[in-house]
Amino acid sequence: MAAEGAADPVLDEVAALAARGEQIVLVHGGGPQIDAELRAKGVEEARVAGLRVTGRATRDVVESVLCGTVNKALVRALAARGARAVGISGEDGGLLVARRAGRVDGVDLGYVGEIEHVEPVAVRALLAAGFVVVVAPLALDTADGAVLNCNADTAAGAVAGALAADAYVVITNVAGVRRDRDDPSSVIRHLRLAQAEAFLVDGTFADGMIPKMAAAIRAVRSGARRAVVAGAGPGAIAAALAGNGTELLA
Repeated sequence: MAAEGAADPVLDEVAALAARGEQIVLVHGGGPQIDAELRAKGVEEARVAGLRVTGRATRDVVESVLCGTVNKALVRALAARGARAVGISGEDGGLLVARRAGRVDGVDLGYVGEIEHVEPVAVRALLAAGFVVVVAPLALDTADGAVLNCNADTAAGAVAGALAADAYVVITNVAGVRRDRDDPSSVIRHLRLAQAEAFLVDGTFADGMIPKMAAAIRAVRSGARRAVVAGAGPGAIAAALAGNGTELLA
């Protein structure tokens, strides 16, 4: 995600697509911004198996940064490009409902959510009114209504499935899923769900690609027509839809 006011080809393309009448939901994270705010506030943090342990103080920072800083910065950036955008979180309209993830390696993750249900009524209404919908990945706890922090990839895939999206596009820093992670020419162009699920098990997907592909699988399994993982840069969305990257089909 580019710094506010900087060039951002993905947002340029989102605004251009919206101007042509495409309905777009943009789901974002904000890890670097959250890390900076936690340091500024002196909030200690820990990670287990790559997951942020989210106590109450950390959860409050996450909500503040995602909803009040990153989400609104994206809305402003889209407005500057002529797009009508509305920023919401998964709390709004009960969009995302989750349960607490619980313990990993013996450590309670706290206010980390695993999405159980998506209620897309509010998003559908905003799309029908011509808005780009910008979503922060927070959810309501099924048990007590508390705010839970969800992985942005997971949230995006769940929303795409619930909307039966024509396409779920993941913009990342690599040009697709590679058979050999060190060989850029080994990008896998097409995957079926069964293949992708097998790759999750056998270690073909690694590091940050694991939640991205798990989310893509969920998106297609729950209603999206296809999912594409592609690299960033000018024309990234159009390139992804044209087949550049890794396309996942049912």
